[in-house]
Amino acid sequence: MDEVVRLARTDAAAGLPARVARQRLADLGPNALPARRGPGAVRRLLGQFTNPLIHVLLGAAVLTFALGEPVDASVVLAVVLVNAIIGHLQEGRAERALDALVAMVTTTAVVVRDGTAARVDSADLVPGDLVVLEEGDRVPADLRLVRTRELRVDESSLTGESDPVAKDPAPVPTTAPTADRTNMAYSSTLVTGGGGRGVVVATGADTEIGRVHRLVGTTGSVRTPLTRKLAKFSRLLTWVILGLAVVAAIVGVLRGEPLGAMVTAAVALAVGAIPEGLPAAVTITLAIGVARMARRHAVVRRLPAVETLGSTTLICTDKTGTLTANAMTVREVVADGVRWRVDGVGYSPLGPHPAAPRAVRECLLAGLACNDADVVERDGRWVAVGDPTEAALVVAARKAGITDVPDRVDELPFTSRRRFMATRHRGGVVYLKGAVERIAGFTGTVDHAEAERLAGQGLRVLAFARAHVPEELELTEDVLRGAEYLGLQAMHDPPRPEALEAVRACREAGIEVRMITGDHPATARAVADRFGLPDDAVHARVSPEEKLRLVERFQAAGHVVAMTGDGVNDAPALRRADIGVAMGRGGTEVAKEAADMVLTDDDFATVRAAVEEGRSVFDNLRRFIVWTLPTNMAEGLVILTAILLGTALPILPVQILWINMTTAVALGLTLAFEPRDPDAMRRPPLPPSLPLLTGALVRRVLLVSLLLVAGSFAAFEFAGGTVEHARTVAVNVFVAAQIAYLVNCRSPRARLRANPWLPAGIALTVVLQLLLTYAPFMNALFHTAPIGLSSWAVVVGLAALAYSVVELAEVPAS
Repeated sequence: MDEVVRLARTDAAAGLPARVARQRLADLGPNALPARRGPGAVRRLLGQFTNPLIHVLLGAAVLTFALGEPVDASVVLAVVLVNAIIGHLQEGRAERALDALVAMVTTTAVVVRDGTAARVDSADLVPGDLVVLEEGDRVPADLRLVRTRELRVDESSLTGESDPVAKDPAPVPTTAPTADRTNMAYSSTLVTGGGGRGVVVATGADTEIGRVHRLVGTTGSVRTPLTRKLAKFSRLLTWVILGLAVVAAIVGVLRGEPLGAMVTAAVALAVGAIPEGLPAAVTITLAIGVARMARRHAVVRRLPAVETLGSTTLICTDKTGTLTANAMTVREVVADGVRWRVDGVGYSPLGPHPAAPRAVRECLLAGLACNDADVVERDGRWVAVGDPTEAALVVAARKAGITDVPDRVDELPFTSRRRFMATRHRGGVVYLKGAVERIAGFTGTVDHAEAERLAGQGLRVLAFARAHVPEELELTEDVLRGAEYLGLQAMHDPPRPEALEAVRACREAGIEVRMITGDHPATARAVADRFGLPDDAVHARVSPEEKLRLVERFQAAGHVVAMTGDGVNDAPALRRADIGVAMGRGGTEVAKEAADMVLTDDDFATVRAAVEEGRSVFDNLRRFIVWTLPTNMAEGLVILTAILLGTALPILPVQILWINMTTAVALGLTLAFEPRDPDAMRRPPLPPSLPLLTGALVRRVLLVSLLLVAGSFAAFEFAGGTVEHARTVAVNVFVAAQIAYLVNCRSPRARLRANPWLPAGIALTVVLQLLLTYAPFMNALFHTAPIGLSSWAVVVGLAALAYSVVELAEVPAS
């Protein structure tokens, strides 16, 4: 301690001179976390145009403008711009996370300078300042303690330690982890009891929370499984489409076709083959998932996180406040051979409870009297004021209807050395509480068998006693000998009941669950046992850097990792995980801003519900991809086949553009509203390494593409009449087959009325095709002509044939 004072060039009693503090503030800067900013708005917007397919579409739009087709080019550009704007609005999470960290340390502190205590803004603190801590204060900087008075600090938001830590100025080994440095008080932690003084040894970015700040700022987020697969697929598809377009143009020119016409045909092939509706479909499907999750208490802050949930293979969960209630709760009272169970979780004293026998009431009264804490209701929630362990004793007593205690006149406060507390009340009655062996030293006996039974259940056990010491006698340990043993109270930070079921459901769904906590290994193991987690699934005494490394290790092993947490210490791992999940009620703002999703009810069961919704979103996205790839590919193949065969185009480029504009919205997007598969949580997640273009999907694309191309050519060749009439039949065959194939892509067990958007989309498509076929202005724009009933019979017949072939072929969609 003397060495700290010497190195800081300060005084352990008088603090720094005010002039020295001013000079250090000018030299070192304020006690604040440095603001960092990511890429600007323009740079983020430009970053949305990096997809190879987008490059092809932009090039196609430019060529289309050059060839005198401004309407066609405007449609293509509109799709590209809408997608870019939506992506732009989802950026900037890191900046918000860092802003939240800055706000967390904005507070005031009592500082001794020139021998006088005064309250100053925490931003004005400098190394060497002498800070005074009292119960309820938030620690304003990293302090080396020089004096303590029963000081206890809640460090759960920084270290994950669920119990307040008793502080002492005595030296500790330099190798001690953060959670075991009992002579330090860290910035942003909360004083729950006692008081003390400490010398500032680190401010701003040099504090422990500053270290977390740097981790969050330097930790990059990762792309979702689907976006990674789409990027790879987009690169492949880009080269395939460009290759086919070039081949088509070259073959056409060699056959003697005009160069301009072949360039137009090549552009039409590219625009037709590119699934330009895919970005919009992905965004809308994810947005629907966001709305569904919000109804289940999960607020998604980044759209792709919805899909990631459906691919999650491993959940790294924090313990305190996530699996447990983060509220110490008395579970059982043992007095005079009676075991009295206490119901409920958390700090609410309300609700009916069985009548407590007299001996139990005496034990509960001792816990209420020998106590410095309280519980109060704030914003509809009951919270602890003071030490959580003592608050649990207050709640237990109130549940038994005990609210009044005699006035206190003296006390022996709890210390880490004393390991018990005693309070004397008017009339001379003294109540004691503390460790079982310490109370046994005063009473001569305790129920050791019951104490061992309760401890074996992972519960924290306190013993209680009563003595009579006249007020004229000094209250010392010696006068407490011969006290009357009253009983035991056993408590713990209980598991959330709904979390127990949620962990089980996740494991049944093939998702591995691991507990990563900064708490003590024995405490973590006891909680893990209640959740049925094996030893290798528990990581205790983990620092923020170690949490981050664990997440990275799991990702390197091929896992899609979801990380849940609520504290400052969780923020870097939340940021790095494939999806970070923060607690909305009990979580720090830092954790919320670093996360992709926030649970408004702090319920791990909501993670399970979100995973279920994520799988539904993933299923619907795959359905759209399975539907759109062969239909878009067929549009390009129609042009390519006609050029290679040297025949007339059965469908014109402008008609392909019409099909793209109408069916992608009216038909394809209806798949985003498909109902959730009831078996979604009974199957394992898809392997992250599974490519988007699986062998099954390639076979499906080829089959359906060939059916659409063959149907279009057949309709064109045998329709008869004018070329406009024949092309109108071919266009309607193509769209009708797309409608039939849409039904193929639905879940086999889904009923039609479960998704009312699907029949509405089909009806809209039929109306649009009738307009295309019979409206004179549409005939002029798209070179179509009215057709008769016999032609419609051909259209319906070929569509039914296509549906039947796909069903009989039994080619799976994934």
